[in-house]
This record gives sequence, C-alpha cells and structure tokens, in this order.
Amino acid sequence: MAKMLTRTEIPAQATWNLEDLFDSQEAFEAGLQEALGLARQLNRFKGRLHEGPDVLLDCLQEQDALQQLAMRAASYARLRQSEDGTNPVNLANSAKSGDIMSQISSSLSFIDSELLELEDGRVEAYLAAEPGLAGYERSLKRLLETKPHRLSPETESVLASLGEVLGAPYRLYLRAKLSDMTFDDLGEGEDKLPNSFRLYENNYEMSPDPKLRREAFASFSKSLHGSRHTFAEAYATEVKKQVVLSRLRGYGSVTEMLLQPQQVTLDMYNNIHDTLLAELAPHMRRLAALKKRELGLDKMLFCDLKAPLDPDYNPSITFEEACSNVQEALAVLGPEYGEIVESAFNNRWVDYADNIGKSTGAFCSSIYGVHSYILITWAGNMRGAFTLAHEVGHAGHLMLAAKNQSLANYRPSMYFIEAPSTMNELLLADHLMSKSQDKRMRRWIISQLLNTYYHNFVTHLLEAELQRRVYRHAEAGQPITADLLSQFKGSVLSDFWGDELELDEGAKLTWMRQPHYYMGLYPYTYAAGLTASTAAAQLIREEGQPAVDRWLEVLKAGGSRTPLELMAMAGVDMTGREPISKAAAYVGSLVSELESLYEPSANL
Repeated sequence: MAKMLTRTEIPAQATWNLEDLFDSQEAFEAGLQEALGLARQLNRFKGRLHEGPDVLLDCLQEQDALQQLAMRAASYARLRQSEDGTNPVNLANSAKSGDIMSQISSSLSFIDSELLELEDGRVEAYLAAEPGLAGYERSLKRLLETKPHRLSPETESVLASLGEVLGAPYRLYLRAKLSDMTFDDLGEGEDKLPNSFRLYENNYEMSPDPKLRREAFASFSKSLHGSRHTFAEAYATEVKKQVVLSRLRGYGSVTEMLLQPQQVTLDMYNNIHDTLLAELAPHMRRLAALKKRELGLDKMLFCDLKAPLDPDYNPSITFEEACSNVQEALAVLGPEYGEIVESAFNNRWVDYADNIGKSTGAFCSSIYGVHSYILITWAGNMRGAFTLAHEVGHAGHLMLAAKNQSLANYRPSMYFIEAPSTMNELLLADHLMSKSQDKRMRRWIISQLLNTYYHNFVTHLLEAELQRRVYRHAEAGQPITADLLSQFKGSVLSDFWGDELELDEGAKLTWMRQPHYYMGLYPYTYAAGLTASTAAAQLIREEGQPAVDRWLEVLKAGGSRTPLELMAMAGVDMTGREPISKAAAYVGSLVSELESLYEPSANL
C-alpha cells in the first residue's frame, strides 16, 4: 500500500516558503501582538472623524498599515493550517489569529460607524478638500451606500467582536473534513490503495479504470454518509447566520445582502443561473452520452462524469513540465506578467506536495505588500496543469493590481475575480492546440478544455443552484437537514443531467464536498468569470495585441472599477444574457467537434 507522507517528510522544494511572511513562530506571534497594538493606537481617532479631512486621512492611512500587517498574520495562520490541518501548532495558530483578528475588527468598527453618522455631504466635502483622500474615494462612497443597512455603533462593535464565533461553521467544516474523516482502503491484500479527500478528487475521480473509479467513489461516499449530520449542522448554522444578519440589516433577502459588496444586481445574478442551467444542459448531456458510448459503460453514474474519454491517451506530466507549458502559454501577456509567473515557480510560491492533513482542492492567497501563495496537490496529469494556470491567473491579477492600486482599491468584486484565472486556462488550451495538429492530441486538449467548463459552468454552478434553493427554503422558516440537502442536490443534478445520468445515493451527498458555501455567494462567480474570459479570449484571438493590452489594463485596475466597468474595459458587455448564451454555445461547439473526432471516419 502506498504510504501517505507526513508534512515533515515532504521535500522543501515541493512546499511554499512562508518565511516571506514570518521567519519563525516567534515572529508570527510578535506580528499578531504588533497588529493588536496598532489597533489600540488607532483608538485615539475615536470620536474625532468629524474634526476634518486631515484627521480622516491620518486615520485611514494608519488603518492601511494595520490591515497589511493583520493580513500577513492571518494569512500565515491560514496557510499553515491549509498545509497540515493535523498539526496542533497550526490549529493553535489559527485560533490565536482568529481571536486577535476579531478583537481588531471590533476595535476598528468605530471608523465606519462615525463616517456614516456624519451629516449628508460631509464625506464628499472631505474628498474635495483633501487630495490625499483620492485613493479612498471609491471605498468611502461604497461605504455610504450601506448606510440604510448599518446598525448602531455599539451593535456593530459587538458583531465585529463575534467574528471568530460567526466564522465557526466554516472552521467546523474544515476540521471535520481535514482532521477527522477517514476512508476505507481500496482493493484487497498487498494491492490495497489508500483513499482520502485529496486522493479521490485528484486521482481516482479521473481514473480510466471504471472498477477503481467506482470503488473509490463508494469508499468516498461511505465516509461522507457517516459525517452527513455534522456537515449539515455546520452548513445550516452558516445559513441561519446569514438569514439573521440580512433581517437585522433590513435587506429583502440574504441574496440581496451578499450581492451588495459584489456590486451585482439580482438580474445579473439570476441571468448566470437561468441562462446556463437551461442552455448548457443539452450540450453537457451530449458529452455524457459520448463518454458512455466511447467508454462502453453499462450506465453513466456521477462518478463517471470526469472519466477520461481516451483512457489509453492521457500523457503524464511532471510539475516542472507543467510550469514550462504554463509559462509558454502566458507569454502572450507580456514580460511584466511573465516575471510574476516566473517568480511563482522559482521562488516557492507554490505548495504542490501531497501530505496527510493538507487542504483539498486548490487556491491562491495574495497578500498585499508581499506576494501570492498557491496551494495545489500535484497528481501528474494535465488537469493539474490547467489548475496551476488557473491559480497563477489569480496571482498575476492581484499582484498587478497591488502594484497599481492602493490597498483600498486593489481587490475587485467577486463577480469578476474568476475571469483572470479562467482566462489563463483558455490561453493554455490555445497554446497546446498550436503545438500539435495530431487529431488524437486535439481531442485530448478539447477534453481538457471541456473539463474547465465542466468545473466552472457545471460543478460550481450546480453548487450555486443548491445554494439558491437553500436560502429560499431557510427564509421561508424551514429547517436545513442532511436529508433535505441530499434531496436538493439530487434534484439539482436530475434537472441538469436528465436521463443521461443514473442518480445514485453517493451523488446526492456531494453537497458535502465544497467549502464555497461558507464564502457568501461565491459559487456562481466561477461561471460569471468564465463567461467574461471566454468572450475576452475570443477578442484576443481576433485582435491580438490591442485586446491583450486592454486585458492587462483591466488586471491593473484591480477593484477601482465595478465588475461591469472592468468587463466593459475588456470589450465585454455583461449587462444582459448575450455573452452568457454565446459561452454556452461555444461549449456546444467544443462538444460537437469532439463528437466529430470520435466518429468512425475520423482518421487518428
């Protein structure tokens, strides 16, 4: 049986270098205390923001310095826990960080409260009188938009102090998932294979061996089933929290409350769901039918959806080879962007090891004033290269934004956040296509590209649809239970896949797999971002450098514009459904090409 390594057994080169944040445990703890001290110093501005624009500027600049340090400390604790959730020191650091961040948040809540208590027009007058406030104009005006939903200063302070408690549902989910869950081994005797969240999602789910794939899913589902009530209670608590907060703040719904910071209207939100769920489903059903036919499956199960179409042609790739391919593909974005990519690969920004206790999935954490960190678990397949390109897209985006924008303006709306990352996946596919005219290679690359659309337009959008239904249910006063969540998930899958998918009980438990339900209305933004990047990538193919230049300006703009303005800068109009429909049609064209390449007449 293959041995799962502990974190201490992993070679340093396969891990990220967190010493760029703090070079020791002692330095991290000192950073936490320094941040707490800076927060106490900021209290000298309490009750004084009415005195004038110079006082406000000094306060906001000191707040920026504090937030940068707090971001470093909180990121360090979060990244340590992500690399090994079984390490008691990492768990203790996470608790310490969360407690201090809650204290800081509570102590600083007076800033927003006092600004919102100023008479109408005072903030605008400050902006006109003090040029130094120009970098804060956008964030100040967005703050003023929340005034109808602001509670009393005392209540806001109390809520901020409860930040660690209010974040408990997500932490409970992670602890159960990463620290406590165990899985049955696969196979028998000396040929047994271990199973885990990471191994299933990174290896077995994409295995060409249907017996192994289905056995792994059965083992995976058995463990999910055993923890379903704990996971459901954590998610139900998160949902109740959002419902209570939305009502306290006077919003019409949780959805309206969570969309406001994204600068997204209900129409924009619903357009993504309604258009893709209706127009994409027929194309994805064709893809499922093609897989069933070509793989000779007796039935198409949920666990077969990611099976490779050509099991005998799935070239392995090392992490180093993937880095080289990604660098070549992204060279079209120019030298400044290329330097960021090179730094990510050469300066240990990426943690690609597989070890006990490591977080599942992949993410990029960008720390303003330092750099980005990327977590991925390398499984030696091309899907990993696309995931790597995706996370480097987040790094390149936020590094350019941080270089060109203030802390207050560097991070864009969540609605746009997945566009730069998915753009890189599309550029990688184009690059790989350009390197080979072999038909077998072409259909393999198309399959990889369709995996990108499956991940963003199917996996995450179906998560989002479950989320949409859950909030409606909770707001009607109905309880959220494990059985209800499985029922909803089954219904969402059935509505989308129709008769092409034979729904089993394990598929209904897949609501337990993703952490995005604890991150507000995040799941649907994957589809929004990929819609925008699909349109922008087409413009790059058609126009070349002018479209590239526009895209780079969008990345550098960070959060200084609304998501609609950012997309318009790139040449994409997301006010209606047209680009969404075009993206669905593009997926349909890829499926059609793949079908033609699998026709008996196709000469491979």
